[in-house]
Amino acid sequence: MAPDKPVDAAPDYIGHRKRLRQRLLTGGAKALADYEILELVLYGANPRGDTKPLAKRLIKRFGGFAEVISATPEALSEVEGAGEVAIGTLKTVEAAAILLARETVLDRPVLSSWQALLDYCRAAMAHSQVEQFRLLFLDRKNVLIADEVQQTGTVDHAPVYPREVVKRALDLGASALILVHNHPSGDPTPSRADIEMTNEIKNAALPLGVVIHDHLVIGRQGHASFRSLGLL
Repeated sequence: MAPDKPVDAAPDYIGHRKRLRQRLLTGGAKALADYEILELVLYGANPRGDTKPLAKRLIKRFGGFAEVISATPEALSEVEGAGEVAIGTLKTVEAAAILLARETVLDRPVLSSWQALLDYCRAAMAHSQVEQFRLLFLDRKNVLIADEVQQTGTVDHAPVYPREVVKRALDLGASALILVHNHPSGDPTPSRADIEMTNEIKNAALPLGVVIHDHLVIGRQGHASFRSLGLL
């Protein structure tokens, strides 16, 4: 039988957490499993406790790190041990990731920073459990001047009104638009409804001098570009 630990000995997870931090600093995120990164994130919510059990429960429930931080507070609260502070910590990490990605595309020509734009759209929308319709407004130099979620819907539908889209573009003085929406199912293949809606917006915008550069469909399995598919 192993000898008892001294009464004042540090819990096992303290040393474990220190080793995780060292691996992260030395090897980056790739050196850690998803649940281990979650352990370190949750440490801010519970600095005196073992965060591994909750991290593993979250991964089991949602599937991966990105899915965990993108989950709604209501869904997170259904996991045993995920209290208000832990949920707030997770949503702060999500917000920070989106802001970081957004900074790479804001106030610069997006057509020459296309991969950065895709990375931002994926960070903001790929793991959302409801459909969102986002508008990226560009000036005459194709610089992003505004980024707005116009509609949020259900798991498979977000209502879009072409006149409102064009009106908002004119209000902002935008010369061009990139339409973006997500498919919570994960498959980014455009639907017939997506194609019809895009054509309606294009037909409403063209007479007023507003160009639709592309319509991106974002899913967990990748993205689809209407322009690349010959649909725009």
